[in-house]
Amino acid sequence: MLDKIFSLPVVEQLSPYISQRNIDDFPLIVVSHPKARGVISIQGAHLITWQPNNEKPVLWVSDNSLFRAGTAIRGGIPICWPWFGPSAAPSHGFARILPWELKAHDENENGVILTFTLQNSPFTHKLWPHEFTLIARFKLGETCEIELESHGEYQATCALHSYFNVSDINQIQVSGLGAHFIDSLADRELYLDEDLIFRGRTDRIYTEPDDFSLLRDPLWKRTIEIHHYHHSDVVCWNPGAALSSSMQDMGKEGYKNMACIETARINNPLRPKNGNPDRLSVVIRCRKFSRE
Repeated sequence: MLDKIFSLPVVEQLSPYISQRNIDDFPLIVVSHPKARGVISIQGAHLITWQPNNEKPVLWVSDNSLFRAGTAIRGGIPICWPWFGPSAAPSHGFARILPWELKAHDENENGVILTFTLQNSPFTHKLWPHEFTLIARFKLGETCEIELESHGEYQATCALHSYFNVSDINQIQVSGLGAHFIDSLADRELYLDEDLIFRGRTDRIYTEPDDFSLLRDPLWKRTIEIHHYHHSDVVCWNPGAALSSSMQDMGKEGYKNMACIETARINNPLRPKNGNPDRLSVVIRCRKFSRE
């Protein structure tokens, strides 16, 4: 899928390193920079892939993803807002399935910077009765930085729903999550002071996480650092074999090479007020290590 995207014809060259390309009529912003490659969908301001030079893609995206207006993309980093989960329709909010506006872009020797905005409309008022402006900023280079800035007066739960590309879900481990979590599958709270090792289907909301999580992948000899800012929770999710097989946009083997470690505001929602925005941010980087 990723090779296909980078080989699409250029619709508009926005700058030396940034172009617009389309899958059918589905617009994508493509970054080809000496430091990194990346793709952001106009729909959802959705980072589909980020890949520093000489590194495997850091984010996972399903080969079965449907690039179709109004349909969520499976993989990358969807912006879940103004609610997280299936508490209302559409699931995980409407921000990830609406077109955003590319407001600004810049580039230098270290990478590119892109800014997208989304504002309330008659359509959003039917789903959620609030005035709002969202600003999503991306800095893509040797590191990946995303900041979501929320303006208005309301409460909103949200997440940067990051799907990470891993060698084997059974081989990785995640640290820095804290001991307390809500097991959404069992509908109970637990305390386990240990690293997370995925054992089948997993859906947990960690409520006392550290400021950064480490995803260690020994087969690929790399650690993905996930630095969380302005967060209250970290969500960890993998559908497991049975659920993955039933998901049209995942595929029965899809769960083996992805792990969601999500920077979130669930138990402490965003509360912009009196002209003061609220934020949620993540910084991602990779580093190599030796097995020995």
